[in-house]
Amino acid sequence: SEVDVRALLPSGPEFDELSARLAAASVPYRRIPYWLETETVSTIGENGELSSLRAVPEVSALVDPAHPRSTWTDNWSAAAARDAFEMAWEAHAQPHETDWDKVAADEWVPVEWLPYLPFPTLNPAQAQAAPAVLNGRRHLVVVAPTGAGKTVIGMLAALTAIRADGRKAAWLVPQRSLTDELDRELAAWRKLGLRVERLSGEYAVDVPRLRDADLWVATTEKFESICRASSLRTALAQVACVVVDEIHLLGDTDRGPLLEALLARVRGADSPVRIVGLSATAANAEQVAEWLDAEPVRVRWRPTRLTWQLPVVPASGERKVDGANRTRLVTAITRRVTDDSGSVLVFCGTKRNVRTTALAIAADRGAPTDGVSTEDLPHLHRVCTSVGVGIHYKDWEHRHESERGFRERELDVLVATTTVAAGVNLPARAVVVRDTVIGRNELNVATVQQMFGRAGRIGAGETEGWAFLITDETEHAGWQAQLVAGYTIRSRIQGCLADHLLAEAAQGGIHTVTDAEQWWTRTLAYHQGTRGLDAVHSAVDLLIDGGYLAPLPQPDDTTILTVTDLGRITTRLMVPVLVGNELRTAFAAQTVPNNPDDAENVLGRLLATTVPDLAEAPVDEDQRPFVARLLRAGGRLERLDTTPPPPSLVTANACDPGDLAQVAFALVAHHPRQFIRHRRMIGGVAATILNPVLEQAPRYFGWLAAQGRLGTVHPWVAVVADDLGRRIRWRRLAPPRGAGRLLWICEQLATPLHVDTLVRELFAAARVRDVSNPDWPIGQTAPRGCQLDRGGYLALLRDRATDTTFTDALGQITVTCPNGAAVSVWAGPTHQVTTPSAGDAVSYPDTDSTQRGATVFTRRGDRRSHGWLATYDTISQHT
Repeated sequence: SEVDVRALLPSGPEFDELSARLAAASVPYRRIPYWLETETVSTIGENGELSSLRAVPEVSALVDPAHPRSTWTDNWSAAAARDAFEMAWEAHAQPHETDWDKVAADEWVPVEWLPYLPFPTLNPAQAQAAPAVLNGRRHLVVVAPTGAGKTVIGMLAALTAIRADGRKAAWLVPQRSLTDELDRELAAWRKLGLRVERLSGEYAVDVPRLRDADLWVATTEKFESICRASSLRTALAQVACVVVDEIHLLGDTDRGPLLEALLARVRGADSPVRIVGLSATAANAEQVAEWLDAEPVRVRWRPTRLTWQLPVVPASGERKVDGANRTRLVTAITRRVTDDSGSVLVFCGTKRNVRTTALAIAADRGAPTDGVSTEDLPHLHRVCTSVGVGIHYKDWEHRHESERGFRERELDVLVATTTVAAGVNLPARAVVVRDTVIGRNELNVATVQQMFGRAGRIGAGETEGWAFLITDETEHAGWQAQLVAGYTIRSRIQGCLADHLLAEAAQGGIHTVTDAEQWWTRTLAYHQGTRGLDAVHSAVDLLIDGGYLAPLPQPDDTTILTVTDLGRITTRLMVPVLVGNELRTAFAAQTVPNNPDDAENVLGRLLATTVPDLAEAPVDEDQRPFVARLLRAGGRLERLDTTPPPPSLVTANACDPGDLAQVAFALVAHHPRQFIRHRRMIGGVAATILNPVLEQAPRYFGWLAAQGRLGTVHPWVAVVADDLGRRIRWRRLAPPRGAGRLLWICEQLATPLHVDTLVRELFAAARVRDVSNPDWPIGQTAPRGCQLDRGGYLALLRDRATDTTFTDALGQITVTCPNGAAVSVWAGPTHQVTTPSAGDAVSYPDTDSTQRGATVFTRRGDRRSHGWLATYDTISQHT
């Protein structure tokens, strides 16, 4: 019988003879530049017999041509190999057409909108999507290849809401870096009179400006936090369109649930808010569109042709050998592309691998690398850039220089971590993904597709893109199957259902268990087949048992679910319910400390090890010995032991989860002056890995502090969390212990609108005058810079805890405090909260403990204490 034989060959001259022989034998073949894979997919066995489909890949000859082959005969891996071959075969059926018809934008876009667009023409992808965007009001899910111009499609959707409907639009992106990039692209809109406001974690919310804005550019997390702020409910009601960039992140474990809950709130045909989702990687976009009741628009056109391959390295089982093989293959691929005047973007899983790989490529290019250490960063930078190799990762000092050099082709190789994949737009002819693991986590197919999408961007003058994911023998088949299938979005919301039920209840969307059940039917999880209601009932029970919701029976035998003060604090600060429960349990089991040093150590340790965002903060291999050394010293620089061992001798487990966060908190507590200037290193640890932890932590400290008034945590927890949390937030001011109350009133005087700019001035002015707390006389003139009017200033002074007095006698404490203040009295681990009238005597809890005290918590957030917690009432003059 006839046998269908086809071959893909590299285009190099060394394959000319083989091509001629195949042609003479009438065997179809196609030649592809930079083709590296060597794999036989066949139903013919080794001895010529007919067999089941089998795939026989070989280790790349660039690494080890003598390595024995592996053979996969199982159905899924062999079928994936066959499908991958077919994709490459079909993609190269014809020469790639570099010319495409441009469509005049005014064929679809109103003439008066044209100045808002970057070009007067639309490409085929934009022209295909434009009718659905401009002529309808249905939700849309647009899937188009990377580089096809999805940003313009988002612009058209936003303009429809702003210019046609006279309402607002919101544009959601997954990362802060993307808010910066999009904000730059929309700079022309501001010049044309549109009010564009950027929202991300590092920017304060200017409520009046947000209310007046036409377009909000925000991370999903920041937009959801705005949704939970009652002060902006009116502005939110004016939003007519939400553009969701990277909507495939619905399937992301971390970001997906929040995005799903947000879209569940506004999905449906009758929604006043239109959803326009954009993605390059969603394999099941039609299913997501069906859930949203949206129109799917799948664009096949791509301005450049992308060819991906999975060259194989041996699986040795030894980390150093595997790493050396991967580096050797990356270097060989890079040489092939750059010898052909192409540019290469190399992705690595760790900063150490970035430096090692960049140095290897530089050596291959003839740079003098003998004696150059990957830890000697200035020398490494000079050597690599001298031969056109750039380095890029978050805390690399020269990353902006590398970006510029690569864009302008002063550098033709850029070696980077994955931050470049979805953030900075740096296209290249070829992309090489060195590692299938990022830190300790495996890559997912969506991230790989994002990386591949950087190859062959038309804006960089590249009409063809080449992408290589280096795999070992054990993972090749799995990756081949995933890339052939594409990224399938799966709901992740069930694991954090209580958080989103609480958020919906706080926003008025859920009042009863029946409401919760109906909300669940609107989720992607329900649409994808998770139809049972047990998870919803369990989440409601969890919220009630934890004190976040209070059930109120009604005369008609229904039960209303009311959000408690604890629930409102929890959802406003976006603290996960399960994490909150674990924290409260951990603190309840903790022996009450006797002094501030112990209290801050205990608080820092429990937060650092219990909160996943803090416990799982990544620590690079080269930073682990320094973090471990600081932890041994309790974060005190004067107690550091001998020089830490070199990173190469430190095991991957030298740091336990939470070690970095504990060190960061201790450095702020004991060495605040280290944070006055933007230092690169503190105690040997890079500030760039400390700062993300310190930026994330204050909301958890604030959550604990707010519970002092509620009595849901022990007073020592609330007081210490309040003080240390504010010192962490304002660490650039070098605030010492006891500065929390002074920082509190500075925040109140500045008002939320000016808090980021004025607190620094107010605190510095106070310290110059030896002011150490907010207890100055009411008759005193308001400090310069105060944004409150006279009435507001006087009201603030009346709401301080300044006039609090404690009289401790005969097992009772008499407290005089402002009206409406709560008094938490404690003895040992036992504590109770009351709201006494002036001069009332409050008994200590019935306990024999000699360790006792009391704290007054005011409505506005001030506090004063009796006992050792009084240390936090004022800045010590000896600090």
